[in-house]
Amino acid sequence: MNTKTLPGKTTVKQPKINVITLGCSKNLYDSEVLMGQLKGNSMNVVHEADKVGKDDIVVINTCGFIDNAKQESIDTILQYSQLKEAGKVGKVIVTGCLSERYKPDLEAEITNVDAYFGTNDLNNILHELGANYRHELIGERLLTTPSHFAYFKIAEGCNRPCSFCAIPLMRGKHLSRDINDLVTEAKILAAGGTKELILIAQDLTYYGLDMYGKRNLDELLRRLSDVNGIEWIRLQYAYPSGFPMEILDVMNERQNICKYLDMPLQHITDNMLKSMRRGITKQKTTDLVSQIRDKVPDIAMRTTLICGYPGETKADFEEMAQWVEDTRFDRLGCFTYSHEEKTHAYTLSDDVPEEVKQERVDAIMEIQQGISYEINQKKVGQSYKVLVDRKEGDYFVGRTEFDSPEVDNEVLIDAKTGYAAIGSFVQVKVDRAEDFDLYGHIVK
Repeated sequence: MNTKTLPGKTTVKQPKINVITLGCSKNLYDSEVLMGQLKGNSMNVVHEADKVGKDDIVVINTCGFIDNAKQESIDTILQYSQLKEAGKVGKVIVTGCLSERYKPDLEAEITNVDAYFGTNDLNNILHELGANYRHELIGERLLTTPSHFAYFKIAEGCNRPCSFCAIPLMRGKHLSRDINDLVTEAKILAAGGTKELILIAQDLTYYGLDMYGKRNLDELLRRLSDVNGIEWIRLQYAYPSGFPMEILDVMNERQNICKYLDMPLQHITDNMLKSMRRGITKQKTTDLVSQIRDKVPDIAMRTTLICGYPGETKADFEEMAQWVEDTRFDRLGCFTYSHEEKTHAYTLSDDVPEEVKQERVDAIMEIQQGISYEINQKKVGQSYKVLVDRKEGDYFVGRTEFDSPEVDNEVLIDAKTGYAAIGSFVQVKVDRAEDFDLYGHIVK
C-alpha cells in the first residue's frame, strides 16, 4: 500500500494511477515512459489493472489512426467517464493521438473527463497528476511487456507525405532521439534483463537526418549491438523510398541484429503508389525487395498492404494480388482503407464499398496463408534459436529471430517433453508446421 504523511495529519492512502494503452507499440512505449516518471515520483502506478477503486485515477492513452481504433478509444473514454459519474473512479485523464487530433470535439462531447492532453504533453500530464518531470530518469521505463523484450522508440513523428496517413497530424514532424540517450536506455534495459530490442518509429530509415544531417541508422545499430546483454535487435517500420542499404551490411556483420525487416509497402500498382504519394514505383519497389534479399539471403521480410484506397480498380487489386503471390513475403498484414479527415486522400472519393474492401483483404490474406504454409513446411526438421515468451496451456510459446511479437509466427514447444524458462533462449527442432505456427521440441 502506498501512503504518504501530511504535516500535522494522519497517514492517507495514495490514489492508484491506472494507465490504459490503446493502439500501437509506439503508444505502449509512451505509456511506459509516463509510468516510469510516475514511479520515479514515488507514485502508485499500474498498467491496465482489472479493478479500479473510487479514488483511483485512470489515464487513457488513445489511438486516433483509423476508424476502428478511434471507436475503441472513444468507447473506453465513455466507459471510464461513466464510472466516474457513478462515483466508482476518482479522475479520468485522456492523452494520446485521438486527444491530440480531436481535443476540442472530445471536450465538447465528453465533458466529465478531468483533462485532455496531446501526444507531446508528458510534462503537463505529470503536473496534472502532481508529479514533476525528472531528467535523471531519461531511459527509465516501467515495462508493460515481458522483461525479456522491449519496444524501443528511436524517433517521433514523420516527414513523409503519404496521402492516407494522419500520423503527422497527431505526432508532428520527424524528430530523432540522441544516439547517446538511446544507448543509455538500451544499457538500462539490458541491466534489467531485456534481451531483445524492437526498434520502432514512424519511419526508422529517416533516423538521423534531422539531427546529424545524414541517415544514421547503421551507426545506431552498431552502437546498440555493442551493448552487453542485448542478443536480438529487430527492425520495424522501415520506409522503402530512400532505403539506407548500409543497414544490411550491419545486419550481416552483427549476429545480434535479427535478419528481419518490417517494411510497409501499402500497394504496388504505379497509379496507386502515385496517388498515395509514396515516392516510389512498382519497378523500384520490386528491385528494392530483390536487392535486400540478395544482400541478406536468409532475411525474413514483412510488409503491410492497404485494400480499397480511393480509385483502386479491380485491375489494381488483381495486380497487387499477383505481386503478393510472386514476391512471397515471409510475413504480411493487410488492412482496409480508412478515410481520414485532413489527409490528402480525404479530398478523393472513398469509392470502394466497404464489403469490397474486406473481400480484397480476405483474398490477399488467403494468398499469404498459403505462402506462409509452404514456407513453414520447409522448416520441418530444421533447428532454430527461439526466445521463449510465455507458457500457454500445454505449450511454451516462443519466437525465432524471424518473428516479431503479436503479429508473426510462433513456435510451440510441448511442455510435457521439455522445460523452457520464460525469457530464455532455447534451441528448438521443428517437428511439424501449420499456416502460422511451428511445433517443435528442445534439443541440446
